[in-house]
Amino acid sequence: MKVDGMGLSAELKWDAHGLMPAIVQDAASKEVLMLAYMNEESLKLSVESGETWFWSRSRKALWHKGATSGNTQHILSMKYDCDADTLLVLVEPQGPACHTGKYTCFNEEVALAGAGEGLDAQKTSGIADGGMTALSGQGRFEILGELERLIAEREAERPEGAYTTYLFDKGVDKILKKVGEEAAEVIIAAKNRDKDELRYEASDLIYHLLVLLREQKLPLDDVLRELGNRHNKVKPESQES
Repeated sequence: MKVDGMGLSAELKWDAHGLMPAIVQDAASKEVLMLAYMNEESLKLSVESGETWFWSRSRKALWHKGATSGNTQHILSMKYDCDADTLLVLVEPQGPACHTGKYTCFNEEVALAGAGEGLDAQKTSGIADGGMTALSGQGRFEILGELERLIAEREAERPEGAYTTYLFDKGVDKILKKVGEEAAEVIIAAKNRDKDELRYEASDLIYHLLVLLREQKLPLDDVLRELGNRHNKVKPESQES
């Protein structure tokens, strides 16, 4: 059900304190960034301003995410669950979500019995600046989602010495230059009939293209959706002349 901002509050089931958990998710990378609480007033402010506002349970006050740090969250869409007691807020983050400077607040792993056995042997070297691993047995294109997540993290946190940080710091012109260079390298490798070189250069091109998509705030899902639309488009029947 789609409910406008004015009628949304009446549809929701607030707890005894007039609060509701709000899960904040990066609309592009799909990474869960944080969980906070909204009341009716913060929800109204979020809808009206297009940026996230919450209710601080410790300070007993409204807070505008990023008001002091600059790490605001532009709201792209907002949903609530089947029980109408939890909000999902899809955002375009302007910097880290966590007060520690991390891209997401969810960084601590919970050890599960039997989980992760044998994973160390399956890890490969990282892509671009070493923060990502590819695991066998995942979906065929799982690595693209993981790479998109890593690039989003690098953009938010800007760790010193990371190549992705360098690209974002230099800006769109540098990123475009690298996309052009890597595209040319792919062409040369293909002309040379060198599969090893082509595999390497194609990987570089895909990585830099994903950096460009992040810089432009265009989710990979939108590109995949466009491909799907083209594939599923019904072709007109050929007519005999």
